[in-house]
Amino acid sequence: MIKYAKVLVPVPLKTDFLYSFDDEKLQICPGIRVMVPFGRMKKKGYVIEVLEEKPECNFEIREILKATDKEPLFGENEYNLALWMEKFYFSNRGEILDTMIPGGKKDISFGALDTEMGEARESVYLTDEQQKAVEEITESDSSLFYLYGITGSGKTEVFLKCVEKVVSEGGQVIYLVPEITLTHQLAQQVIKRFKGNVAILHSGLTESQRIMQWRKIKRGEVSFVIGARSAVFAPFENLKMIIIDEEHENSYKSSNAPRYHARQVAQKRLSATGGKLVLGSATPSLESWLLMEKGKMKRLNLTKRVGGGTLPHVQVVDMSKENGLISTVLQKEMHRTLSDGKQVILFLNRRGYSYYYHCNNCGYELKCPHCDVAMTYHKNKDEMVCHYCGHREKLKHVCPNCGSVNVLYSGVGTEFVENEIKRLFPSHTCARLDTDVVSKDRKTIEKTLTAFGSGEIQILLGTQMVAKGLNFPNVRLVGIILADSGLLMPDFRASERTFDLLVQVSGRSGRSDESGKVIIQTRMPENDTIRLASSSKVEEFSKIELNIRSQLSFPPYSRLINTVFRSKDRMKAFKAAEEIAKRLRNIGGDYEVFGAQECPIEKVREQYRFQVILKSTDMNGMINALSVALNSFSPSSVIVEVDTDPLEML
Repeated sequence: MIKYAKVLVPVPLKTDFLYSFDDEKLQICPGIRVMVPFGRMKKKGYVIEVLEEKPECNFEIREILKATDKEPLFGENEYNLALWMEKFYFSNRGEILDTMIPGGKKDISFGALDTEMGEARESVYLTDEQQKAVEEITESDSSLFYLYGITGSGKTEVFLKCVEKVVSEGGQVIYLVPEITLTHQLAQQVIKRFKGNVAILHSGLTESQRIMQWRKIKRGEVSFVIGARSAVFAPFENLKMIIIDEEHENSYKSSNAPRYHARQVAQKRLSATGGKLVLGSATPSLESWLLMEKGKMKRLNLTKRVGGGTLPHVQVVDMSKENGLISTVLQKEMHRTLSDGKQVILFLNRRGYSYYYHCNNCGYELKCPHCDVAMTYHKNKDEMVCHYCGHREKLKHVCPNCGSVNVLYSGVGTEFVENEIKRLFPSHTCARLDTDVVSKDRKTIEKTLTAFGSGEIQILLGTQMVAKGLNFPNVRLVGIILADSGLLMPDFRASERTFDLLVQVSGRSGRSDESGKVIIQTRMPENDTIRLASSSKVEEFSKIELNIRSQLSFPPYSRLINTVFRSKDRMKAFKAAEEIAKRLRNIGGDYEVFGAQECPIEKVREQYRFQVILKSTDMNGMINALSVALNSFSPSSVIVEVDTDPLEML
């Protein structure tokens, strides 16, 4: 018998498509994936409804080619969530389902987990602070909690005790971590502790492994899920708690459509189930800090390190008085630390060898031909690389503009620092962790951290991968090479990001005793962000920064929507942005319109970019106005991208 199915295809169109199938040949039901003809191509689709009779239509109905699944991968809850996301994030439900469900879009991160690793842990005794936090979270009637604890204060153990309590009562829990580096160590604790009752979702798994884990969750075979950002979509029917560790992290916000934030999705899911949202960090986001101040989020404090450690001693070094990249203070402290058999972590938030190519004769600067950014020199391949589009060129020893050989390469990255460390400390093993290294081998993170944990590697150098969440008791010294590099970014969140990074990376030191030390190298030692981060004064920094944001009416005292218009034709992109800005001003409402204006980085991947920014305290009003403005707006050769509550404006 011929039946019909409504299918969502992951393309940028807000509509479903009608297909037919013979139910004697194909078993089709809502919630499964199918292959369908789409134009001249074959596309994956998601069945949302099956119809017994042919609906009225004035087009030829094509047949479903095959069914990919035998049982549903999503249900009504997931579909309703996709509908909400479609409106809030200006995306479409087909692409949203493709993001939610394994086999579609994946989180972009590195590394893979061995789900068989990990050994059973001995019983863990909670401190009084930890026990009080567990009781408050699991027994009180509140639904929104913040576990605010210094680095090394045992937040993870509090989270896992809460998981045990909820699972023992028949509930289900999602535990989100920001990056794969956290997941490695966390997985070791939970796989044996929740043996047979935990699923891990992350991009390191193959598609078949991800589908297998997803089906276990959908069938109710497990009650606990751990994963990165997209694990927030895990298809639990009895979801009672979502934990978001290191909630301040930008990686919880998707940089590609749909540009969702895991915290917002978590709140939406739990509003339907009556569950609890538990956030945690040593450096809360200012959005969360303001909610705590207003009493809308219950704050629980962990003020002491577990395991005997204390916060490390921090020393700030003024690099304007130093000649080399590694200060004499840091060199001496590294020699002392390594001679005592202890380990060192060095942090620099810039990869590559050097990032600035300048001709001293004519002033020529080498920029990417496709993007409005400087290219970075990678010495190991002797080439210049654009970190935005990937364009590569062989290093030019002669100025391409005037032919002079008087060219300068300046600025430093992790590759440069690695060479310098190997020169200064030739008898010690140094390993580098950044995306350049990791992209060659997805197992690199796990291998490197295992070797560092066992003591085979004495010096670990890297970008943000080494900055957060890692717990190595033998690390006594942390060196921060260029602490102020992030402060120069044209973004109102630059200070907050820099502060978070400095406090987090400092927290890798002194985990097991009182001898931990951090050396912060900077040319801006008097800067408030550097000064307060060096003494971990989170409350004072938050108060100062919130006061600045309040005066400027910037988030969290307002909300933003950033709409970017991009095209290979600069004038077309500008005209499109100008038209939407005009429509928004004509619609009128309780919001401000900024633009049309060039994006801070105007050109990326041969595309010129202009933006229109909306600011208001009324998010629903902005969403409705922008929806009206964009309705029936389809300029030729221009791509429109909307980012609700953007974290980056570049």
